[in-house]
Amino acid sequence: MSSGGEPGASDRYPMAPLIRFTLIALYFALVAPLPWLAPPELKLALWLALPLGLALVLAATSEAVELNAEGIRVGHPDWCRWLLRRGWSLPWGSIRGLTPVATSQGGRVFYVRSENGSAFLLPQRVAAFDEFLGRFNRETGLDTSAIGRISPPWTYQLLAGLSGAMVLGELAWGLAQR
Repeated sequence: MSSGGEPGASDRYPMAPLIRFTLIALYFALVAPLPWLAPPELKLALWLALPLGLALVLAATSEAVELNAEGIRVGHPDWCRWLLRRGWSLPWGSIRGLTPVATSQGGRVFYVRSENGSAFLLPQRVAAFDEFLGRFNRETGLDTSAIGRISPPWTYQLLAGLSGAMVLGELAWGLAQR
């Protein structure tokens, strides 16, 4: 995953496990019961769609940030890059600043500004976030002290707990229906 942020080393920061697990659990909690509840003519289609949807959720949550001596790259692994064409990369020398933007939920996101005027969303849901910010600060010289996670961990912990409770409730309901 990471080399500890050593200068010149290559570091990889995937999505934070709590966030990834929560989104996958929420998918299962909301979608897994549908094939059982559907009318007979839709059951097969929903059973076929279930793994396809899971693959999309796994792809969406597989985004990672790579930092190396040359710059920063945000993107997905090869297995899903063809589908999720989002992603960006910048050499360290072309990064000119950070622009904070308020979100509708009351948080703040940050855009990395480049020398050609482009702006890219700085990832704020990565594992080892403080280490990531420290390396970004060392490489760019930009002040990252005002940057925090996009949402506090307790929000994902609560959502993970609720998703887990939904999955357990659905399993209990399914077993009771037998």
